[in-house]
Amino acid sequence: MTDDPTAPGHDDLPLPDYDHLSTGELVHRIRALDAAGVEELLTYERAHGDRLPVVTVLEQRIADLRDGAEPSGGDPATAGPGGEPHRAGGKVSPDTAAEPGPPEPYQGTSSQPRG
Repeated sequence: MTDDPTAPGHDDLPLPDYDHLSTGELVHRIRALDAAGVEELLTYERAHGDRLPVVTVLEQRIADLRDGAEPSGGDPATAGPGGEPHRAGGKVSPDTAAEPGPPEPYQGTSSQPRG
């Protein structure tokens, strides 16, 4: 960690609860940010946690934005569809359940050798 007096404070970050996001959540949430927002997170990260996987994700997103990627336009405070907050797992309902399929071809066969 380095003490960077120019690093933004926690309350000034473009992602609420940034310090509590997993790397996987961060990958999705930064897609809504422009290059300046991601750079702000990178400056904060280098000054505070300096976690290599997080720095790598942020640097890659900045490179993608410079190469023409566009922010998703969603709210960076959410990651779920329809503006719902990100949740681990999903809700199972008849609409989201998989269609039943035929049984596996070897289902019910013995693993014992024949003979």
